[in-house]
Amino acid sequence: MRHTLSVIVENKFGVLARVAGMFSGRGFNIDTLNVAPTHDPKYSRITATVKGDTQQLDQCIKQLHKLVDVLEVIDLAQGAFAARELVLVKLNAENGKRSEIVQICDIFRAKIVDVSQRSVIVEMTGNQEKIEAFLNMMEPFGIKAMARTGIAALERNRKLEL
Repeated sequence: MRHTLSVIVENKFGVLARVAGMFSGRGFNIDTLNVAPTHDPKYSRITATVKGDTQQLDQCIKQLHKLVDVLEVIDLAQGAFAARELVLVKLNAENGKRSEIVQICDIFRAKIVDVSQRSVIVEMTGNQEKIEAFLNMMEPFGIKAMARTGIAALERNRKLEL
């Protein structure tokens, strides 16, 4: 089962390495990882998606709580949350394919952010299912390169906000 965890940590050197080391020490493979400062620069939010059963995840959350610089751990599967991911895709745009690419981008509300003679770079945000559908539509054009941010997520209806 896939789990999304939101971990609030102190924004200090080495915290990410300790958190990632704890995941790997428990045998979890991190599917996606997103880290950035919160609105308060003293803290960062780590959003990680991992696969594992509920018992393993519970143990993992307990171990995260034991790390010194970890302030809060939220299993986002326990409540409603909003999640988005960003992808940049460099596509082959030769042989008159640009108009088709533009049409698909319009459908997915994606944006062309760079154009050259042989390629275009497209930016799109959405949930993972939307991104996968977009990438499947773009694959026939030839994906030359791709960069994905990993999931950024926030719990809805939260009383305490960091």
